[in-house]
Amino acid sequence: MSVKHEKIIIGTRGSPLALVQANMVKDGIAKISQYIDVSLRIIKTSGDWKPEDGEVRLETLEGGKAQFATEIEDALLSGEIDIAVHSMKDMDSILPDGLSIPFMLPREDARDAFLSDVSQNIGDLPKGSVVGTSSVRRQAFLLNKRPDLKIAVFRGNVQTRIDKLRAGQVDATFLACAGLNRLGLSHEITSIVEVEEMLPAAAQGAVGIEIRSEDMDRLSFLSQLSCKKTYICVSAERGVLRALGGSCHTPIGAYAVLNGTQMHIRAQAASLDGEHIWFEDEYREVSSHEEAAAFGAEIGKRLKSVVPASIFELI
Repeated sequence: MSVKHEKIIIGTRGSPLALVQANMVKDGIAKISQYIDVSLRIIKTSGDWKPEDGEVRLETLEGGKAQFATEIEDALLSGEIDIAVHSMKDMDSILPDGLSIPFMLPREDARDAFLSDVSQNIGDLPKGSVVGTSSVRRQAFLLNKRPDLKIAVFRGNVQTRIDKLRAGQVDATFLACAGLNRLGLSHEITSIVEVEEMLPAAAQGAVGIEIRSEDMDRLSFLSQLSCKKTYICVSAERGVLRALGGSCHTPIGAYAVLNGTQMHIRAQAASLDGEHIWFEDEYREVSSHEEAAAFGAEIGKRLKSVVPASIFELI
């Protein structure tokens, strides 16, 4: 019997989707080498929804979306775990010193999914319908198209939100196609929202592998799991966010498409009530993730230059 000579501990949240994504990395490592012993360590994060939190937006809680990663990153920095697996859309655009995300799995469908028992799409929702979402991006972009709709703050994991919808708490909700696909719940999708109708969150559908920067040589084998195209596109989208202020909670969508070396970036920002919306897009040749990040930052700066400063205040 072969003796395994390397141990890797993966840190992850305990939600069903987080565990699926962590196991994708675990299974991938197992295929790379039979001599690596991989285990998961579930870390409870401040962002994990608790009933006592009530139906409040994550952005209103201290730390915002960063709460999904803070405790996991602390465990990584302390050496308790070797790598962390994250949904990239939950990550701040600026990482703690000493950490990096050099690897990303191939991206799933980046689009939003529309779920409803009363309508087939956004346009067909009856006037005054209640839509459940915890995303300020989805709220703003939706109200821009349908100001007659009512928004109910919706939290909980994927299945919890589906159960609330089926129980009639709201008329419709949105979830990421990527999460539904990975959980085997694509049959719950009523219709897919095309990016032309609602830009996805930056990095939606992408899973990143975070490591200590000093461990790059030791963990370089993880590059075999990484998708270069995903990495380049996500670098561009996160470049947009970084230029717009890093962890600001303004309704923002960013989506990059790469065909060969030609990249198309679309970015959008809106007021929370959806009354005002700003959009930028451009094509450019890029050959590396550094060039893509710079391209995204340029688009983000251009967008920020036309958006009133008040829009970027924390909500």
